[in-house]
Amino acid sequence: MRIDMVSEHVSPLAVVQGADASGRNVHVAELSQALAARGHSVVVHTRRTSPDLPEEVELRPGAYVRHVDAGPPEPLGEESSPHTDAFAENLARRWVQDPPDLVHAHHWTSGRAALGAAAAAGLPVVQTFHALLALKRLRDGAPDPGPPERGRVETMVARRADLVVATSTQEQRVLRERGVAPDRVAVVPSGVDLERFHSEGPTAPKGDAPRVLFLGRLVRRKGVDTVVRAMAGVPEAELVVAGGPGPDGSDADASADGEAARLRGIAEEAGVEDRVRFLGAVPREEVPAHFRAADLVVNVPWYEPFGITTVEAMGCGAPVIASAVGGHLDTVVNDVTGRLLPPARSRALAFRMRKLLADPVTREGYGFAAADRVAARFGWETIAARTERCYQRVLRARGREPEPVPERRGALAAARAHEEA
Repeated sequence: MRIDMVSEHVSPLAVVQGADASGRNVHVAELSQALAARGHSVVVHTRRTSPDLPEEVELRPGAYVRHVDAGPPEPLGEESSPHTDAFAENLARRWVQDPPDLVHAHHWTSGRAALGAAAAAGLPVVQTFHALLALKRLRDGAPDPGPPERGRVETMVARRADLVVATSTQEQRVLRERGVAPDRVAVVPSGVDLERFHSEGPTAPKGDAPRVLFLGRLVRRKGVDTVVRAMAGVPEAELVVAGGPGPDGSDADASADGEAARLRGIAEEAGVEDRVRFLGAVPREEVPAHFRAADLVVNVPWYEPFGITTVEAMGCGAPVIASAVGGHLDTVVNDVTGRLLPPARSRALAFRMRKLLADPVTREGYGFAAADRVAARFGWETIAARTERCYQRVLRARGREPEPVPERRGALAAARAHEEA
């Protein structure tokens, strides 16, 4: 079938080009390519952020990225855009002339654009939010991220989409509480590149001290401050923080510099600054080696839509401690593949870290079980097959059958041939 994805703010090319990418970049890039490998034709529409970007870029045969003109070709923040309406108008013109079988939107702003554009062509829309404002507000005192209309727009998009693909059962539950019919929500998690994230392979250099690793974006909700404070109760170990600004101070998220400085201050207050090391951004191809070198991988955010780095660590056979929130509740089997703890509890975390670092047999058991679980459930081929079934469900509900996959060629060439005909 022909699938058009909408990812207004983040481009899958960030992953292909080795840039520091969010979980959403990774999800869109990997899912698109996995669906193409199953014989589908996929185009990802993302907003043009530079005048030098080509109109279309091939991710792999059958999967392409199309840069959509909407406002000045420059980067914008990820939470909202003054150019979403122009973005949607561009999509609508294309889809009226050359409609795909269905549209899959990623993030709330993309959903808003996709619904408006798809209505003109009568196309079904599948929505994946990747993050819900209602879930971000679960922690008392947490600041409300994004513009004030976000919660209202999320509810509208969820109710109007043909199907919402949630990445966790917690998200599914919240959507139902927001009035979305149960038969219009399906749970399909994010996935892992099994060829990259596996237990056999090189390991990063390390010394004699037990190593605790955090790897991810440096934003407050990730709970890295909890891990830093916990180190005061684990005197023999070192903490390696991988993520945030690179060695030259560069980072896609400028706030990472401020968060890194805040975390260094917390380490000094806790008296552990000599045992906390900040690596900055780590190239994606080096991430598995860091997971394999860790004695423990700790990821204890107070909010986590899915937790891709936790699952990638599990794929590498690393024992994990994760907060019992969001996708972690689905991916980590407590006391089998790792340990789940409440977020923001540094003393409880320190106690569990000490126990596990002193118990190599349990850690090894966690690692073996985790790698097996990831290989069986979270490979992108498996996730693409589950997503494909969601698409088929939507098309059947509309009384439509997907057209045969056309001969593989660039999406632009196909569109121009259609216009010439």
